[in-house]
Amino acid sequence: MKQVRAAVIERANDPFVIHDITLEAPRPDEVIVRMVATGICATDAHVRQQLIMAPLPAILGHEGAGVVERVGSTVSHVKPGDHVVLSYHACGQCKPCLSSHAAYCEKVWEANFAGARLDGSTGVRREGPDGLHAHFFGQSSFATYALAHQRNTIKVPSDIPLEILGPLGCGMQTGAGAILKALKVPVGATVAVFGVGAVGLATIMAARIADAMTVIAIDVNAGRLELARELGATHVINAASDKNIAAAIRQIEPRGIEFVLETSGRASNLDAGIAALAPMGHFGFVAFNDRSEAVVDAARLSVGQTLQGIIQGDAVSALMIPELIGLYRRGRFPFDRLITFYDFADINRAFEDVAAGRVIKAVLRFEPPAV
Repeated sequence: MKQVRAAVIERANDPFVIHDITLEAPRPDEVIVRMVATGICATDAHVRQQLIMAPLPAILGHEGAGVVERVGSTVSHVKPGDHVVLSYHACGQCKPCLSSHAAYCEKVWEANFAGARLDGSTGVRREGPDGLHAHFFGQSSFATYALAHQRNTIKVPSDIPLEILGPLGCGMQTGAGAILKALKVPVGATVAVFGVGAVGLATIMAARIADAMTVIAIDVNAGRLELARELGATHVINAASDKNIAAAIRQIEPRGIEFVLETSGRASNLDAGIAALAPMGHFGFVAFNDRSEAVVDAARLSVGQTLQGIIQGDAVSALMIPELIGLYRRGRFPFDRLITFYDFADINRAFEDVAAGRVIKAVLRFEPPAV
């Protein structure tokens, strides 16, 4: 048993409250990680608002980075002292998992959102009210220590600051993977990205890595659009002033766009994106939540176009995260430019700043243990 401090959300839209929690010893296939930092992702906010109906009360957090403290008896790929990034969880046994598409695991809900291990047990305890849920994305990293599974614990180099690496486990992986893995954007392609938050900007950077010819960023935030230009967008459209987005896109690319990615979760962008698609174009989306009312007329996709839902960029984290770190080393994926740091105790202020659009990617930092 280990005593940790964790941020708990009791009910929908409540503030996070820091509690003392007891963490079980790791099972044979589990890892205890001392958290150094963890990102805040839109999925955390959606669960807090119950737009995604994961059970509460819960310890959320799913972009963790830290140092391995203890491993289970069958864990061999990491050892105490290793630097790791935590990513999404999967069963490892179903057909998608066995065919290198674990993001589409047949037990994706149970593994990431059910608030328990896959066998229904929970490895955390607290005094007082019962029913605390954890194991969010197989980690629940809004805590000083996380109990993760060996499958979602990714060893990373020790010479890159751990405090910046957490977002690679979800947001950066999702955006970059959507371009490089799920959609497989080829050299010279045309790309449009709706929403240039953290995922969208990762998409912009990946489109530049893929050597796309045209990369159009669409958003309502002028500052973020300017950053999108710096990170690789060839054109920007401010949706606050240009209401006919599809027409604006076709002014840039008259035949339409070959690859459209929607990252904002706004159902209205589905209509504009499909209207801007070229024949045989691909529309990918990563962000519609349980209460989105996105509807599409299938007849509008009759010229060989496809509509594709994308989870985690269809990435195999153990391969994708080291790949992104390698690109970062070479200056080709400067995702650290998106980060604003907060102390763990300031988690509620960090969520407020993210919701207000004051920051792009908030990352919580934990105090190092006393020597």
